[in-house]
Amino acid sequence: MKISVFHTPELVPDEVTADCAIAIDVLRATTTMAAALANGADSIQFFSDLDELQRVSESWDAGKRLRAGERGGQKVEHFDLGNSPLECTPDLVRDRRLFISTTNGTRALKKIQTAPIVLTAALTNRETVVRYLLEKQPETVWIVGAGWEGTFALEDTVCAGAIAQRLADQMGCKIGELSGNDELIDAVTLYRHWQTELLELFHHASHGKRLVRLDGHADLKYCSELDTVDILPIQGETGVLVRG
Repeated sequence: MKISVFHTPELVPDEVTADCAIAIDVLRATTTMAAALANGADSIQFFSDLDELQRVSESWDAGKRLRAGERGGQKVEHFDLGNSPLECTPDLVRDRRLFISTTNGTRALKKIQTAPIVLTAALTNRETVVRYLLEKQPETVWIVGAGWEGTFALEDTVCAGAIAQRLADQMGCKIGELSGNDELIDAVTLYRHWQTELLELFHHASHGKRLVRLDGHADLKYCSELDTVDILPIQGETGVLVRG
């Protein structure tokens, strides 16, 4: 298995050649997606464009859909949800499809949606993603961070490193044996340094600071926790995630 890390969707090659591609937006889209599916959501359909989300979701029974929209860290007006995992309670999401568009995370997903296997990962479901990779043994894996509007994000890179380090530990190999590019080594180094202080790292991250200004302390803490959700969001049909 060879793993390559791309810090933002803009750095991903136009032709997706990976056997498995993983989108990461720890703050907060992929954490929210894992929470929604873990709490009983039927499925998640992702969009980069809010107008397209509105149009497609109109065909669904209003009682079976939830529209989640976020821009700049804040909920889009007139949408049911923003982009907080803590909003995705069982009573709200159970048996509903979540139609979601966020500033960064859904853009990352759209970039890799043509890969044979598409997953989403966060710190909260890291172990479940690793277990799947160990079982399926894809030859090439691309991990794509959502970043923030085209720039590097600490929280996505540290999550990529957490996945790679756990894989190496489970496989009994050195990180260099898994490395598909230099960025993987960078991600693992970041994780090794901060692995016991992930919440503190998030307070240093630019988007972490943005969420704090928006009173997102509880979200920040939730998103920093490792291996708390046993769920694998996987693309079932193009643009739609289901429980794997």
